[in-house]
Amino acid sequence: MAITSMRCWWRTIFAAGLSLLACVLLGLPQIAMTDTDKDAKVRDIVEDNIAPVAIENDAGGLASAVYVAGHTWFFNYGLASRAEKRKITSDTLFNLASVRKVFDATLVALGTLRGEMRLDDPINKYVTELHGDYMRRVTLGQLSSHTSGVSLATDHPPWPSKSYAFDEFIDVLNSWTPHAGEEPGKQRIYSHAGYVLLQLALERRYGLPIGELIENRILKPLGMNSTLLPERGPDNNSILRPELMQRVVQGYLYNGMPIGAPGDQKSYFNFAGTEQMFSSARDLAIFLDACFGAGAADPQLLEALQMTQREMIRVSQELGQAMAWETVYVDGITIVDKPGGLNNASAYIGFVPARKVGVVLLANRSDFPYEIARDRLLSALSRLQ
Repeated sequence: MAITSMRCWWRTIFAAGLSLLACVLLGLPQIAMTDTDKDAKVRDIVEDNIAPVAIENDAGGLASAVYVAGHTWFFNYGLASRAEKRKITSDTLFNLASVRKVFDATLVALGTLRGEMRLDDPINKYVTELHGDYMRRVTLGQLSSHTSGVSLATDHPPWPSKSYAFDEFIDVLNSWTPHAGEEPGKQRIYSHAGYVLLQLALERRYGLPIGELIENRILKPLGMNSTLLPERGPDNNSILRPELMQRVVQGYLYNGMPIGAPGDQKSYFNFAGTEQMFSSARDLAIFLDACFGAGAADPQLLEALQMTQREMIRVSQELGQAMAWETVYVDGITIVDKPGGLNNASAYIGFVPARKVGVVLLANRSDFPYEIARDRLLSALSRLQ
């Protein structure tokens, strides 16, 4: 019996070895990662990279969404309001700051796909008040890719106290001249003013407020019910229904000092359409899914989201610029992402199209180190596949 048992044992080992060899030779996976294993690994990656800085300096907290191959995890840290002891959840509303730009860019892409506008249309085709020599040569595509060369004092630090009414904004653009050597389409200069011009062009083309355009053409088709551009009141606070205001965070400086009231909006532009966008981690997870080509009923919207991700100018070996999105090359992978920030809010959405992984980070404090996602988190998630 002992000899027979030994022979059976060796046959089992030999058969297992042949099976393993066949997997290697045929290029098949040797061991499939179970959902439980993946869940544990995702949680370890987030805990190692995000948790240590999520509630630094007792300055609010963080809502995050992590996407891996069609599955989404949510991780929340800290408080939406210290005074109210209100915890952050996946449905808490945050100011997205410049992450709004990817929605404006998507409207432009969708309009071009539907034949309603062209990327090489000059901006003054729509904003007819513009007649300056330089501005007449600036196009929609250049504005969407930050290659117009237009750069006002309000676009970069040190931040001025000056803000613009509509007429003042048009006047300064008409009298604006570039630095030596700068030409439309020839360089990448990040410009908030450029996206305000895009918003104006979209409103003029369709005869509708930008908020309605974003809602009707992007948010409703995707089922994003918690993303909005609330009207800004005279005190710079968002005008929201009480049940929505209860979901909005209090903003903090990086050192924990409260800045403004919940729903506070900071802007250098004092005219309609320049309102800031608010959203939740749960809603942006829906948007992230659509950026991978899933979840929308309108195929043209999915195509527009893909169009916005295509690099339009290479800035350096490590960085390229698409329509609002940036393309970043880290550790042999290509990341498409967009950070945004104010003195009381930080936002980030980034993903690796080839690996089907992505991250949303929403913090109610300034200067949250989003580079953690860009440099470490997305690389680690990519290695799970």
